[in-house]
Amino acid sequence: MTEILVHDAAEGGITTDRRVVDHPAWPALKNAVEEIRPWQSKDGSIDFEAEGAPSPQAARSTLDRVIAAVEELSPLLPHDAAYHRALAADLHRWATDGFGVPDFLDSLLAFQPARDRADGLQHLVVFAMYTQNGNPDRNLEAVVLRMVWPEWLAELEATRYDNPLFCGITFEDFTSGYDTNSAVLFPETIAVREAPERFSWGGIFCDREAARFRRVTEASVELLGVELPDDIREMVADQQRCEQAFVLWDMVHDRTHSHGDLPFDPFMIKQRQPFWMYGLEELRCDLTAFKEAVKLEADGFGQGRDVQYAVLFDRMFRFPVTGERVRNYDGLGGQLLFAYLHKHDVIRWTDNTLKIDWDRAPQITNQLCAEIEKLYRDGIDRPKLVHWFAAYDLVSTYLAPHPGSRWAKGPDALDLSQPPRKLVDDVLPDEFPLSMFYEALSKKLKNVIASTKGITAADAERAAA
Repeated sequence: MTEILVHDAAEGGITTDRRVVDHPAWPALKNAVEEIRPWQSKDGSIDFEAEGAPSPQAARSTLDRVIAAVEELSPLLPHDAAYHRALAADLHRWATDGFGVPDFLDSLLAFQPARDRADGLQHLVVFAMYTQNGNPDRNLEAVVLRMVWPEWLAELEATRYDNPLFCGITFEDFTSGYDTNSAVLFPETIAVREAPERFSWGGIFCDREAARFRRVTEASVELLGVELPDDIREMVADQQRCEQAFVLWDMVHDRTHSHGDLPFDPFMIKQRQPFWMYGLEELRCDLTAFKEAVKLEADGFGQGRDVQYAVLFDRMFRFPVTGERVRNYDGLGGQLLFAYLHKHDVIRWTDNTLKIDWDRAPQITNQLCAEIEKLYRDGIDRPKLVHWFAAYDLVSTYLAPHPGSRWAKGPDALDLSQPPRKLVDDVLPDEFPLSMFYEALSKKLKNVIASTKGITAADAERAAA
């Protein structure tokens, strides 16, 4: 069995860490989970009257295999012992209650990965959950992951970017819900009887983000004829280096959602807003990470330069041409960044080649960040609808709205007697369509984007070899 030496935070020393995925109980657990998943309804329950459903006895027998495998693997992970005990209890209760809508609140509360962010520490996670940007149903899933918490990152979190709930993580192995585009493990996706008062952790798989970034960036650079500086070309070719860039980017991005001049709580879903508001919020967080990365590079952190180009390339190449165009706020943010840099002559599409002014890119990217920050600061003194129009004006300064847009015609084209949330219905599904440049790029990158579904670091390394 493979052994890896990792830091043991509890003992302050080094301990032998056997890989969970090398234990025979792991494939047994995966197989049992995969057997259960097709039986589940969208809410996670099992309808025993449905076609192809098992008998209650068969379902219980398969679930017992899940529980037995967890109990066999748990001694490899003593830091997760309390969680695994609560997990077994939640699974037993699900069966006893007739496999209705599952409830993993007790085990969710017992799982506290942010309390010990030791680099390389493994976790075995089993929940009924949906996977964001992956499977929308609350199926049973199992995933083995490792914490990414190098000393330099821990130092930055402690001294400059406090984010005690953030977990950088990588995949060891997973069930079908993660054989998708999902790159996060968030507690709010888990089936529970009631939402906790507050969530105490959030995980982002930097290895998948890095692998996806590398594949799309390499294809885009070749298609567009971009001449990369040597150090950035080396970074794109290095999976480990890209993972380090993404874990730093993610940590700063994540904390930015609650920092700065905030006219609204950006991701309170009950606050229904036009999708460009969410696009600006995500871009603000990314550009804040970019701005901090410029400072970090000046302070001697090599990861700072890597973060800058990870943000630029992922935002400009992958985001605008990924996913459907219906309210695609991440795509919108990428379109806006490209258009802003293009109109300020940082990037030029000439002779079928994309040329980038590497010296001016940081300054102009930070300039866009400052414009969005000013929008937010001014928004504190505006009514909600006025703020939405101001944000629309900012976006439409650089991106052409759909010619059929009512919002583009201004307030007089809308029924302002309605509450603001009703006016969201007047927003077109694709309010800011792709430019001709991106329409062409989308067709050329379509197969590359599709190939990143379920990608892992191992996939990226095999492709590079």
